[in-house]
Amino acid sequence: MTSNTEQIFTYLDTAADSGDQLYLEQLITACRDWAEGRTAPDSNGTVTKEEIRRGLQLAILKGMRQNVQPNHQMTPDAIGMLIARIAALLVSEKEEVQVADLAAGTGNLLFTVMNHLGRLSSATAVEIDDVLARLMAVSADLLEQEVRIFVQDALRPLLLDPADLAVCDLPVGYYPDDENGMNFEMMPAEGHAYAHHLFIEQTLQHLKPGAHGIFLVPSGLFESAQSGNLHTFLKNHTIIRAVLQLPGTLFKNAAQSKSILILQKPSGDKAPIPDVLLAAVPDMTDKQAMVSFFANMEQWAAE
Repeated sequence: MTSNTEQIFTYLDTAADSGDQLYLEQLITACRDWAEGRTAPDSNGTVTKEEIRRGLQLAILKGMRQNVQPNHQMTPDAIGMLIARIAALLVSEKEEVQVADLAAGTGNLLFTVMNHLGRLSSATAVEIDDVLARLMAVSADLLEQEVRIFVQDALRPLLLDPADLAVCDLPVGYYPDDENGMNFEMMPAEGHAYAHHLFIEQTLQHLKPGAHGIFLVPSGLFESAQSGNLHTFLKNHTIIRAVLQLPGTLFKNAAQSKSILILQKPSGDKAPIPDVLLAAVPDMTDKQAMVSFFANMEQWAAE
């Protein structure tokens, strides 16, 4: 018997391959037809939000292989689930959670986190690419997740309510708009700013005091050419809670390796600043090591 995830993918893939438009455009139509009740995939009983997300993710991945840009690659599921579990620890005392993602893409990381929180949550997402934003919108409908989507350059002024939590798989590279870059503290005196630095700064501006941002960053973030600007900004405006090195097995080569950076926006009180957690995430296939890792993370989150 095929799983619900496989049946959902087969249904969406068949529909997306059936017309004359590009695969992703056909996929948006298929998702809208499903969300509005005109058609639906076969299923083995009740379908969960995670089964829908994973089936849709497989279809989106197939479509993106036809015309993909480096910054449009989806966050791998193993990393998304890890970030989701950490996020749940950081907002464990909140009954309702407002989440933000300023580089949301198709929303896969955002929806992974929202599905895992298991409580009333809503989100604000920003994505400059119209096709990806429309995929995110139909995904939100299918997953019954409340998401407010802004289709714009996330480094331009944003009219967002402050969030309880932010997640972001940072777009890596230079930000070409030097004029707009001048609005950021991390704009260098010469040359282009790093977009991933500016996304961190912009995200912190849209968090509530005391809230956390969880960022997927290049492992060499603190050794880059503009790391001095980054260090100064983080020292002056954030509390660095953790830097978690992800297993090398998740990446094709060392140059692509990433880490998880967890920052907290200062709340203004005079509570002691906790030590920075520097840790390596174990091989995610090692169940016992992961149990031990999350036991340590639970203690860390309670500090």
